[in-house]
Amino acid sequence: MSAREAGAGEGRVPRHVGIIMDGNGRWARQKGLPREVGHEHGADAVRRVVRAARELGVEALTLFAFSSQNWDRPPQEVFHLMQLLNRYLLEERAEILDNQIRLTTVGDTERLPSYVRDPMRELIAASADNQKMTLCLALSYGGREMITDAARRIARAVQAGSLRPDEIDPKTFASYLDSSRHLPSLDLLIRTSGEHRISNFFLWEVAYAELFFTEVLWPDFAREHLMEALDDFSRRERRFGLLPGESDADALDEPPAVGIFPAQRGKG
Repeated sequence: MSAREAGAGEGRVPRHVGIIMDGNGRWARQKGLPREVGHEHGADAVRRVVRAARELGVEALTLFAFSSQNWDRPPQEVFHLMQLLNRYLLEERAEILDNQIRLTTVGDTERLPSYVRDPMRELIAASADNQKMTLCLALSYGGREMITDAARRIARAVQAGSLRPDEIDPKTFASYLDSSRHLPSLDLLIRTSGEHRISNFFLWEVAYAELFFTEVLWPDFAREHLMEALDDFSRRERRFGLLPGESDADALDEPPAVGIFPAQRGKG
Protein backbone atom coordinates (compact mmCIF):
# COMPACT_ATOMS: atom_id res chain seq x y z
CA MET A 1 0.00 0.00 0.00
CA SER A 2 1.42 3.39 -0.95
CA ALA A 3 1.34 6.42 1.30
CA ARG A 4 -1.23 7.98 -1.05
CA GLU A 5 -3.47 4.91 -0.77
CA ALA A 6 -3.02 5.00 2.99
CA GLY A 7 -4.26 8.59 3.08
CA ALA A 8 -0.94 10.21 3.83
CA GLY A 9 -1.77 13.64 2.42
CA GLU A 10 -0.68 14.01 -1.20
CA GLY A 11 1.62 11.03 -0.92
CA ARG A 12 4.82 13.05 -0.38
CA VAL A 13 6.65 10.56 1.79
CA PRO A 14 9.82 11.60 3.64
CA ARG A 15 12.92 9.75 2.45
CA HIS A 16 14.39 9.50 5.94
CA VAL A 17 12.40 9.33 9.17
CA GLY A 18 14.00 9.30 12.62
CA ILE A 19 12.09 8.29 15.76
CA ILE A 20 12.92 8.98 19.40
CA MET A 21 11.09 6.06 20.99
CA ASP A 22 10.02 7.35 24.40
CA GLY A 23 7.52 6.17 26.99
CA ASN A 24 8.21 2.50 27.75
CA GLY A 25 8.62 3.02 31.48
CA ARG A 26 5.68 5.39 31.73
CA TRP A 27 3.49 2.92 29.86
CA ALA A 28 4.43 0.17 32.32
CA ARG A 29 3.98 2.43 35.35
CA GLN A 30 0.48 3.43 34.23
CA LYS A 31 -0.44 -0.24 34.06
CA GLY A 32 1.23 -1.18 37.33
CA LEU A 33 3.79 -3.35 35.54
CA PRO A 34 7.59 -3.60 35.80
CA ARG A 35 9.63 -1.36 33.49
CA GLU A 36 10.96 -4.46 31.74
CA VAL A 37 7.45 -5.24 30.48
CA GLY A 38 7.26 -1.76 29.00
CA HIS A 39 10.52 -2.34 27.15
CA GLU A 40 9.22 -5.67 25.82
CA HIS A 41 6.09 -4.01 24.45
CA GLY A 42 8.33 -1.26 23.06
CA ALA A 43 10.22 -3.92 21.11
CA ASP A 44 6.88 -5.10 19.68
CA ALA A 45 6.24 -1.52 18.55
CA VAL A 46 9.60 -1.54 16.74
CA ARG A 47 8.47 -4.55 14.71
CA ARG A 48 5.16 -2.89 13.80
CA VAL A 49 6.71 0.41 12.81
CA VAL A 50 9.53 -1.06 10.72
CA ARG A 51 6.97 -3.08 8.76
CA ALA A 52 4.66 -0.08 8.34
CA ALA A 53 7.49 2.25 7.25
CA ARG A 54 8.56 -0.19 4.56
CA GLU A 55 4.99 -0.63 3.30
CA LEU A 56 4.38 3.14 3.25
CA GLY A 57 7.45 3.82 1.13
CA VAL A 58 9.88 5.31 3.65
CA GLU A 59 13.39 4.91 2.23
CA ALA A 60 15.31 5.07 5.52
CA LEU A 61 14.17 4.70 9.12
CA THR A 62 16.45 5.50 12.07
CA LEU A 63 15.36 4.38 15.53
CA PHE A 64 16.99 5.90 18.62
CA ALA A 65 17.33 2.56 20.37
CA PHE A 66 19.94 3.13 23.09
CA SER A 67 21.69 6.38 23.95
CA SER A 68 25.18 7.01 25.24
CA GLN A 69 23.56 8.11 28.51
CA ASN A 70 21.50 4.91 28.82
CA TRP A 71 24.64 3.10 30.00
CA ASP A 72 24.16 4.92 33.32
CA ARG A 73 20.84 3.19 33.97
CA PRO A 74 20.71 0.39 36.57
CA PRO A 75 22.82 -2.59 35.38
CA GLN A 76 19.87 -4.97 35.45
CA GLU A 77 17.83 -2.69 33.17
CA VAL A 78 20.75 -2.29 30.75
CA PHE A 79 21.18 -6.09 30.69
CA HIS A 80 17.48 -6.55 29.94
CA LEU A 81 17.66 -4.01 27.10
CA MET A 82 20.68 -5.76 25.60
CA GLN A 83 18.83 -9.08 25.81
CA LEU A 84 15.88 -7.53 23.99
CA LEU A 85 18.17 -6.18 21.29
CA ASN A 86 19.80 -9.58 20.86
CA ARG A 87 16.38 -11.20 20.56
CA TYR A 88 15.24 -8.62 18.03
CA LEU A 89 18.28 -9.19 15.81
CA LEU A 90 17.79 -12.96 15.86
CA GLU A 91 14.00 -13.07 15.54
CA GLU A 92 13.70 -10.36 12.87
CA ARG A 93 16.60 -11.57 10.74
CA ALA A 94 14.38 -13.47 8.31
CA GLU A 95 11.91 -10.60 7.89
CA ILE A 96 14.72 -8.09 7.32
CA LEU A 97 16.34 -10.25 4.66
CA ASP A 98 13.11 -11.45 3.03
CA ASN A 99 11.87 -7.87 2.67
CA GLN A 100 15.09 -6.47 1.23
CA ILE A 101 15.82 -4.25 4.23
CA ARG A 102 19.40 -3.06 4.71
CA LEU A 103 20.46 -2.87 8.34
CA THR A 104 23.01 -0.33 9.50
CA THR A 105 23.92 1.42 12.75
CA VAL A 106 25.25 4.69 14.10
CA GLY A 107 26.89 5.12 17.48
CA ASP A 108 29.67 3.62 19.55
CA THR A 109 28.71 0.00 18.92
CA GLU A 110 32.06 -1.25 20.25
CA ARG A 111 30.58 -0.77 23.72
CA LEU A 112 27.83 -3.30 23.05
CA PRO A 113 28.26 -6.81 24.48
CA SER A 114 29.46 -9.46 22.04
CA TYR A 115 26.13 -11.30 22.12
CA VAL A 116 24.60 -8.18 20.54
CA ARG A 117 27.56 -7.04 18.45
CA ASP A 118 28.16 -10.38 16.70
CA PRO A 119 24.63 -11.05 15.34
CA MET A 120 24.33 -7.34 14.51
CA ARG A 121 27.47 -7.36 12.39
CA GLU A 122 26.44 -10.59 10.69
CA LEU A 123 23.04 -9.17 9.77
CA ILE A 124 24.58 -5.91 8.56
CA ALA A 125 26.83 -7.90 6.24
CA ALA A 126 24.06 -10.24 5.07
CA SER A 127 21.71 -7.32 4.27
CA ALA A 128 24.29 -4.98 2.75
CA ASP A 129 22.95 -5.26 -0.82
CA ASN A 130 19.27 -4.92 0.08
CA GLN A 131 17.56 -1.89 -1.42
CA LYS A 132 13.92 -1.82 -0.33
CA MET A 133 14.55 0.20 2.83
CA THR A 134 17.39 1.08 5.19
CA LEU A 135 16.83 0.41 8.88
CA CYS A 136 19.36 2.24 11.06
CA LEU A 137 19.62 1.51 14.77
CA ALA A 138 21.18 4.32 16.82
CA LEU A 139 22.97 2.34 19.52
CA SER A 140 25.18 3.74 22.25
CA TYR A 141 24.51 6.95 20.35
CA GLY A 142 24.76 10.60 21.35
CA GLY A 143 24.58 13.59 19.03
CA ARG A 144 27.20 15.60 20.90
CA GLU A 145 29.44 12.55 21.07
CA MET A 146 29.18 11.98 17.31
CA ILE A 147 29.91 15.65 16.54
CA THR A 148 32.89 15.52 18.89
CA ASP A 149 34.14 12.36 17.20
CA ALA A 150 33.80 14.00 13.76
CA ALA A 151 35.74 17.05 14.98
CA ARG A 152 38.46 14.77 16.33
CA ARG A 153 38.79 12.98 12.99
CA ILE A 154 38.90 16.27 11.12
CA ALA A 155 41.65 17.49 13.45
CA ARG A 156 43.65 14.35 12.72
CA ALA A 157 43.18 14.87 8.97
CA VAL A 158 44.43 18.46 9.26
CA GLN A 159 47.36 17.30 11.37
CA ALA A 160 48.21 14.63 8.77
CA GLY A 161 48.10 17.22 5.97
CA SER A 162 45.25 15.52 4.09
CA LEU A 163 42.81 18.35 4.83
CA ARG A 164 43.37 22.11 4.94
CA PRO A 165 41.54 24.20 7.57
CA ASP A 166 40.04 26.42 4.86
CA GLU A 167 38.50 23.32 3.25
CA ILE A 168 36.32 22.67 6.31
CA ASP A 169 32.76 23.74 5.57
CA PRO A 170 29.38 22.22 6.54
CA LYS A 171 29.51 19.72 3.67
CA THR A 172 33.00 18.58 4.62
CA PHE A 173 32.10 18.37 8.30
CA ALA A 174 28.98 16.32 7.56
CA SER A 175 31.04 13.85 5.55
CA TYR A 176 32.83 12.89 8.78
CA LEU A 177 29.55 11.90 10.46
CA ASP A 178 28.55 8.24 10.21
CA SER A 179 24.98 9.20 9.38
CA SER A 180 26.10 10.99 6.20
CA ARG A 181 27.84 7.87 4.98
CA HIS A 182 24.90 5.56 5.63
CA LEU A 183 21.72 7.61 5.24
CA PRO A 184 19.91 10.31 3.24
CA SER A 185 19.37 13.69 4.90
CA LEU A 186 16.87 13.53 7.76
CA ASP A 187 13.43 14.73 6.64
CA LEU A 188 11.18 14.00 9.60
CA LEU A 189 11.89 13.49 13.31
CA ILE A 190 9.15 11.94 15.45
CA ARG A 191 9.16 11.84 19.24
CA THR A 192 6.61 9.90 21.22
CA SER A 193 5.27 10.28 24.79
CA GLY A 194 4.51 14.01 24.74
CA GLU A 195 8.04 15.22 25.39
CA HIS A 196 9.21 18.16 23.25
CA ARG A 197 12.97 17.69 23.25
CA ILE A 198 15.63 16.38 20.86
CA SER A 199 17.54 14.73 23.73
CA ASN A 200 20.94 14.55 22.07
CA PHE A 201 19.68 12.76 18.97
CA PHE A 202 20.86 13.72 15.48
CA LEU A 203 21.80 17.25 16.56
CA TRP A 204 23.54 18.04 13.28
CA GLU A 205 21.14 16.09 11.08
CA VAL A 206 17.98 17.71 12.50
CA ALA A 207 18.92 21.19 11.21
CA TYR A 208 16.31 21.22 8.41
CA ALA A 209 14.14 18.29 9.46
CA GLU A 210 10.45 18.64 10.23
CA LEU A 211 9.54 17.81 13.84
CA PHE A 212 6.48 15.86 14.92
CA PHE A 213 5.59 15.30 18.59
CA THR A 214 2.87 12.93 19.73
CA GLU A 215 1.38 12.12 23.12
CA VAL A 216 1.28 8.40 22.25
CA LEU A 217 3.61 6.32 24.40
CA TRP A 218 6.03 4.21 22.35
CA PRO A 219 4.57 0.77 23.22
CA ASP A 220 1.22 1.98 21.81
CA PHE A 221 2.70 3.51 18.66
CA ALA A 222 1.36 1.77 15.57
CA ARG A 223 0.86 2.11 11.84
CA GLU A 224 -1.92 4.68 12.18
CA HIS A 225 0.30 6.94 14.28
CA LEU A 226 3.11 6.75 11.73
CA MET A 227 0.59 7.56 9.01
CA GLU A 228 -0.56 10.58 11.01
CA ALA A 229 3.03 11.86 11.15
CA LEU A 230 3.56 11.25 7.42
CA ASP A 231 0.28 12.98 6.62
CA ASP A 232 1.34 16.00 8.68
CA PHE A 233 4.72 16.04 6.91
CA SER A 234 3.07 15.96 3.48
CA ARG A 235 1.19 19.20 4.24
CA ARG A 236 4.25 21.20 5.27
CA GLU A 237 6.18 23.49 2.95
CA ARG A 238 9.90 22.91 3.33
CA ARG A 239 11.82 26.03 2.25
CA PHE A 240 15.31 25.42 3.68
CA GLY A 241 15.70 29.16 4.31
CA LEU A 242 14.34 30.16 0.88
CA LEU A 243 11.23 32.21 0.09
CA PRO A 244 7.82 30.56 -0.28
CA GLY A 245 7.59 28.81 -3.63
CA GLU A 246 11.36 28.53 -3.91
CA SER A 247 11.81 25.47 -1.73
CA ASP A 248 14.41 23.07 -3.01
CA ALA A 249 15.93 20.11 -1.20
CA ASP A 250 19.18 20.82 -3.02
CA ALA A 251 19.53 23.90 -0.82
CA LEU A 252 20.75 21.55 1.87
CA ASP A 253 24.53 21.69 1.75
CA GLU A 254 25.09 18.04 2.63
CA PRO A 255 26.92 15.23 0.85
CA PRO A 256 24.92 12.64 -1.09
CA ALA A 257 24.23 9.39 0.72
CA VAL A 258 23.55 5.81 -0.26
CA GLY A 259 20.66 4.43 0.04
CA ILE A 260 14.68 -0.83 20.80
CA PHE A 261 13.74 0.29 22.98
CA PRO A 262 13.86 3.27 25.35
CA ALA A 263 14.71 6.82 24.41
CA GLN A 264 16.69 8.78 26.96
CA ARG A 265 17.97 8.37 30.47
CA GLY A 266 15.37 9.19 33.04
CA LYS A 267 12.60 9.33 30.42
CA GLY A 268 9.91 6.82 29.66
